[in-house]
Amino acid sequence: MDSIKRYLQFVKPYKWKIVLTILIGILKFGIPLMLPLIYKYVIDDILNADISYDEQISKLLWIMGISFFVFLVLRPPIEYYRQYLAQEVSSKILYDIRDRLFDHIQKLSLKFYSKTKSGEIISRVIHDVEQTKTFVVTGLMNIWLDMVTILIAVGIMWAMDPLLTLVAIALFPFYGFSVKYFYSRLRQLTRKRSQALAEVQGHLHERVQGVPVTRGFALEDHEQTQFDKRNYHYLDRALKFTSWNAKSYAVTHTITDLAPLLVVALGGYFVIGGSVTVGTLVAFIGYMDRVYQPLRRLINSMTQLTQSHASMDRVFEFMDEEYDIIDQPNAKPLQSVHGDVSFENVSFKYDEEEENVLKNINLNIKKGETVALVGMSGGGKSTLVSLIPRFYDVTEGRVKLDGVDIRDYQARSLRNNIGMVLQDNILFSESIAMNIRIGNPEASDEEVVEAAKAANAHDFIMEFPNGYETEVGERGVKLSGGQKQRIAIARVFLKNPPILIFDEATSALDLESEHLIQEALEKLAHNRTTFIVAHRLSTITHADRIVLMNNGQVMEQGTHDELMKKKGLYYDLFQVQELDTEKDVKNTLT
Repeated sequence: MDSIKRYLQFVKPYKWKIVLTILIGILKFGIPLMLPLIYKYVIDDILNADISYDEQISKLLWIMGISFFVFLVLRPPIEYYRQYLAQEVSSKILYDIRDRLFDHIQKLSLKFYSKTKSGEIISRVIHDVEQTKTFVVTGLMNIWLDMVTILIAVGIMWAMDPLLTLVAIALFPFYGFSVKYFYSRLRQLTRKRSQALAEVQGHLHERVQGVPVTRGFALEDHEQTQFDKRNYHYLDRALKFTSWNAKSYAVTHTITDLAPLLVVALGGYFVIGGSVTVGTLVAFIGYMDRVYQPLRRLINSMTQLTQSHASMDRVFEFMDEEYDIIDQPNAKPLQSVHGDVSFENVSFKYDEEEENVLKNINLNIKKGETVALVGMSGGGKSTLVSLIPRFYDVTEGRVKLDGVDIRDYQARSLRNNIGMVLQDNILFSESIAMNIRIGNPEASDEEVVEAAKAANAHDFIMEFPNGYETEVGERGVKLSGGQKQRIAIARVFLKNPPILIFDEATSALDLESEHLIQEALEKLAHNRTTFIVAHRLSTITHADRIVLMNNGQVMEQGTHDELMKKKGLYYDLFQVQELDTEKDVKNTLT
């Protein structure tokens, strides 16, 4: 029940609207309770009464006139406001939950996203949150209204005939026991079904993004088999839930169908004996429907509530995912940056059981200095620069900015002073202008254009029919690699940060794109503290300092000329790349 208590915290701001909805609902459900009494009055006091024809007609017209006024004039607006308020309150609660979850999503660590499929996250935020709506509409409103309806109906029945009423409610305990028996099992099965659906959604989301790979390797049949496995797993879970749900329906509906038959049997006997009037029996049969129809709805509600409860568990399980990067209680915002960065005895590992990826790193970088990190793949270059914006926190040692441990700053204000251009920059499926404005959402159109010009992107943007309003497609699929990189660089120009990180920003590009991007990067790096992670050494010979890393350690550092004279690891690596470049040129010419 812990998840229900937590869910009620989201309900609390709307409690008075829920009370109002329930009160209006009592009127909505209470008005139809008049019908059996009308039947009784017409049969006993008009049709079977020893009164004149004119008096019968007069009474019939009065009772019908009042009834039509209530059902045609009063009931429609009551029905409207009851439905509208119920949907309004539940929709606002779901809005608040999704809002909280999106905020939570943005604070979760990169480590979490490396282990979790995005489709499963989407399933929890969309599907599971939507399922919890039933708890508000049914659990907090309809169930109470059905219970009140039953109590009012039983009260009226008791006033008419206590003995028949006892017969009518004799099967209530059996109904209550069956509901309790089926509820816990249905909740477990619902949760397993939801998890299986999330797995299907996660797999589907990943494979939709990977369609080009599937086509390129002609893996359609293989991928169909893989999807079938997950789809069948969901089918299996769904059928187990359906089987148990069908059993609950069979048992409870049998109980609710038997009760009216008992009333008809005993009530008929009393009418024959003269102790009960025909009108009373007709009214009783009408109230039996008013009593057991809500009970049948409660069965449907039970099924929906088990699914809602299981979805709540999954929502709050996701909401309880802990943040790896948390601001300290006394963390202060980073107001101004000089630009000195230092690594002091820094070691790092991604998980406790793994070995250190970085080992005792010591580096001091001065304001405006350009530092290139080079070395073989897996040496720890990208990991090292990811510590600067606190995508991860160091395991040992500390990273300092202007002499202050970066953990003493608020993480968001720290990142606000860092600009990053990565090898694979994410573009959103909106306009080019919007993607550039990520660097500064408040920037004017003129500032966006200036940033694009500085990034050597303006010319190709204007070649599109819609210019800056061109939609780039999901992940920028309509743009080439070089064009995406220049959009990413334009973002950073617009952000204008004092610290820059280029992580393999020019790798896997053609020579023309690389030249344009290299030119833009050098312009961007002017007078800023800059870190460049590079694979091609020819692109970083201009750096103020080159740091060669291997196996998580700093092996050599110095200028290009200093390292070449030293004839160590950097010299060997540079010679190998030069030979490879010459071979590529010869192969191209021949």
